[in-house]
Amino acid sequence: MQMSYLKFWICCLLFAAVTSQTSLGLAAMPQNEAEFEKLRNEMVEVAVIGAGISDERVLKTMRATPRHEFVPKKIRKTQSYLDAGVPIGKSQTISSPFIVAYMTQELDPQPTDKVLEIGTGSGYQAAILSPLVKEVYSIEIVEKLGKSAAKVLKKLKYDNVFTKIGDGYKGWAEHAPFDKIIVTCSPEAIPQPLVDQLVEGGIIIVPMGERHQQTLFLMKKTNGEMKRFALRPTLFVPMTGTAEDNRKILPDPTKPRLINSDFEQGLDEKGFAQGWYYQRQLTLEQGSGEDASNNFVQFKNDVPGQLAQVMQAFACDGRKVPLIKFSASFACENVVVGPRPKDLPTAVISFYDEERQELGMFSLGAHKGTKDWFTQSRVIRIPRSAREGIVRIGLWGATGTAQFDNVEIEAVKK
Repeated sequence: MQMSYLKFWICCLLFAAVTSQTSLGLAAMPQNEAEFEKLRNEMVEVAVIGAGISDERVLKTMRATPRHEFVPKKIRKTQSYLDAGVPIGKSQTISSPFIVAYMTQELDPQPTDKVLEIGTGSGYQAAILSPLVKEVYSIEIVEKLGKSAAKVLKKLKYDNVFTKIGDGYKGWAEHAPFDKIIVTCSPEAIPQPLVDQLVEGGIIIVPMGERHQQTLFLMKKTNGEMKRFALRPTLFVPMTGTAEDNRKILPDPTKPRLINSDFEQGLDEKGFAQGWYYQRQLTLEQGSGEDASNNFVQFKNDVPGQLAQVMQAFACDGRKVPLIKFSASFACENVVVGPRPKDLPTAVISFYDEERQELGMFSLGAHKGTKDWFTQSRVIRIPRSAREGIVRIGLWGATGTAQFDNVEIEAVKK
């Protein structure tokens, strides 16, 4: 599937997952199917159940589906069962275990359902759905990925999954109508052909919005109209083809910026920090520094290796913006390093090229123990091939309490 920029950005959880990989038992590389199965069960316990997924049908298929079979061989032993998105080539990734499980649970798959998936990618999401529904029809616009996924699905005998190469914007009219539709890439608005191909009363799970500011929606077809319910902020790769051609709002890579960098916009109605996504163990507090009216975010964790973080992506063009100032205010209390030396409260910025390959990572913070509020900043040279970036803040796998405020990026003139 054309992964959630947690097919790309909680690819950014590769940072967090690698620094806490001992919590998933990944210190030693698996050598056989039994060891892969052990890691898969640990992944479900920590990254899926531990993040709130409770549907037993979803948990069963997550435990049974060999995620490593959908991961490129060169990274299969090291990245298959990370709590992260995993790159599969052509600028795409498999979504993190949590986001796959979450979307599947919200889709509420039933044994009689005919499901349309937009964005086959590796085939992993289709494999997860296969035992839960009657049929899965999956479309992939990238020919190489679509053919590879079809081969893997056939080898593993997912006989009720049908794939084709094409523009997902148009749906798959020959097999319509569909009871459910799951979209694993982000359009700016829902494509009308998908609405037309959904049964009355059917639902669509889709991430929609601007390139770096999206919301995962559940949409239900009622009297021919789509009623939508916001689930959580998210970040997926854009839906390419017709959907991208029709996009009206594009990011400005010459003016890199963060939304709600001072957290004064607060939380949305579901408790998520406005403008930020993939939130774990975050609360909004008040009284940062000398100004008791200021909001700030706080992370608390008492389980070594358990993730506590939040992130936000932004556009940037290293050819036009060579330097950036990165700053953040911190405080921490009783922080103890996690399973790995890098498991400490930090603010991290990473840059990515057009293929979403990481070009460099720069950090602020990394303090343990107790420390009152302080501010750090640094000027960073952006790699010339950078086209996007991501900022991540959190405790990561450390225990204790960490607080963050005024997490900012700003282009610097030479």
